Amino acid sequence: MINKIPNKKLGVITAVDGNSSEVGMYSMSNDVEFIWYGEILIGPKIGAYLTINQNDIKIIVSVSDEKIIDQQNSIKSKEFDNRYSKNSINRILSLKIKGVIESGSFQVTSQYVPMIGNEVSLTTLDELKIIYGIESNEPTIKIGQSILENQPIQLSINKFFASHIGIFGNTGSGKSNTLHKLYLELFRTNYYNQIKKKSQFFLIDFNGEYSSAEGIFGVEENDKEVFKVNTRDSSTGRKLPVTKDYLFDADILSILFDARPATQVPFLRSSMEEFIRSTSNSTFNFGKYATGTLKKILTSGKAANEDSLQNWMSLAKHYCKEENCFFRMDLIEQWGTGNYKMPEQDSFEAIWFNSGSDEQFTEDILRNSGISDISDELNNCFNDMKDNPIDQLKIFLEFQKVHRTAWGNINQKFLDPLFNRISSSLKSLEKVIEVKDEAIDEFEMMNIVSLVNANQEITRLIPMLLSKMVYDNQKSKVSEGKVNITKHLIIDEAHNILNSGQRNIGDDWQDYRLSVFEEIIKEGRKFGFFLTLASQRPADISPTILSQTHNYLIHRLVNERDLKMLETTMPTLDISSHHKIPLLGKGEAIVTGNAMQVPVLVKIDKEELLHPTSDDIELTELWSDE
Repeated sequence: MINKIPNKKLGVITAVDGNSSEVGMYSMSNDVEFIWYGEILIGPKIGAYLTINQNDIKIIVSVSDEKIIDQQNSIKSKEFDNRYSKNSINRILSLKIKGVIESGSFQVTSQYVPMIGNEVSLTTLDELKIIYGIESNEPTIKIGQSILENQPIQLSINKFFASHIGIFGNTGSGKSNTLHKLYLELFRTNYYNQIKKKSQFFLIDFNGEYSSAEGIFGVEENDKEVFKVNTRDSSTGRKLPVTKDYLFDADILSILFDARPATQVPFLRSSMEEFIRSTSNSTFNFGKYATGTLKKILTSGKAANEDSLQNWMSLAKHYCKEENCFFRMDLIEQWGTGNYKMPEQDSFEAIWFNSGSDEQFTEDILRNSGISDISDELNNCFNDMKDNPIDQLKIFLEFQKVHRTAWGNINQKFLDPLFNRISSSLKSLEKVIEVKDEAIDEFEMMNIVSLVNANQEITRLIPMLLSKMVYDNQKSKVSEGKVNITKHLIIDEAHNILNSGQRNIGDDWQDYRLSVFEEIIKEGRKFGFFLTLASQRPADISPTILSQTHNYLIHRLVNERDLKMLETTMPTLDISSHHKIPLLGKGEAIVTGNAMQVPVLVKIDKEELLHPTSDDIELTELWSDE
């Protein structure tokens, strides 16, 4: 309820035009601040709030511009310039309607408009609190001071964090400090212990700003896990846990391996289906599976390609370690190529090369030929890889390649470039990924994934893979009931992975990745999954994603494309606030969105001791003598 303090009257409405009006000031005073009944109130300057009193309704307006008029010089003549005459000059302010305060609450409505003769007064602190939408019993966090009124700015925890958040600003504008301050203040509340039990936070850190600072976000060390994804040195930290279903998704691997749609993608899809179906069977014997191709090559005569036998043997020799198997494989290869004649008393040769079918392969023949030994060795090799499914996938795909190319179903030259990329990609994956049955259980309350030392293909893969896995897990847990847990995904430098510039021009990777994040931002809120994006280039982010964001903290931006994007995608950003964006100083921001009644200019508090490693480099200090 607004206190019954008399208003500080400033002037009277002299003109009304739509949602604009003019006020003639009682005094020429240009005081920056007024002390009024113990309150320090902001003076009537550009951007400041004023109150138009209309019976019990208070129409809230902001000052858009000001001017003076010379009442005694109506013909604008220099001869009759009376600017220094007493009572000759009047100050006129132009006002824009922001909303009204009625029954103790602020609302945007066109029901009430100023009328000539209405008195205008300074907006009180109680009125400002109502404008900012903070109720006395509502849980809030403080992020800074309003620039004009120098009043504390509180953000509603419920309205702000149960939403998708966008933080935008040029390099050096204070964007990283704002992102850190937002969650630091959340974790400083009395809700911390319950947050640990009910929520998880995942931060994608492209530049390593949040992974090296101690005590970041104010989270206790045992509640935080930092995954330093390093494709050059796998010993730098813990690997990122990922479930098998997501790592071995054919769509994801097709994009990771940059598979060509015509031949390579169909090969990968069918091979992955076979791999998942085979390895999910507890009785699967990889040795028998692989040597089945060998037997078919040997019994199909000239139907198999000339190089197929040699390709199979070369691959098997790479994985087999037993010397006896090497000897057997050399003999089999010679038999298969016609360079060796077995003794006549050995019935193996006649049946093998003349039958044209592997139905004649009895246990004796398999034992005598050595294929059983080779099968056992390959199966042992595959089983030894059970703790590293990535290696199992690699060997499976390699034998699949031999099988699919042996009879000309696929031309080998089409698959060779793919396998060069597979080898490189899987080698990188092994360094950073740990395959788990239940990966979500491996994460703490706050999880920071640093990608500063990851190569390009892993940098592109990890955010999408992690986001999809965490989102699907959250969706499955709450889709049929009340949301009793939440997940919060924070992406710093979001333009790195949400750039829409290459979409629909043949970049399958970009299309798939954007589809994943667009689903998350469209549907995530109802499942308790919330996204926070920070970027210095909002124009590069998909408009669909940007338009679905609910609350924004906008620092200084000067690029016309960025400003235009904000103008077209943020319905709560008014024109006057939009014009201020290029003029904002370091640490200053405009807060707008569903959680705010009106856009607010804020100076974000800076944490001097606890903050990301994003400060500007002081070159003179660096170059100074020690």
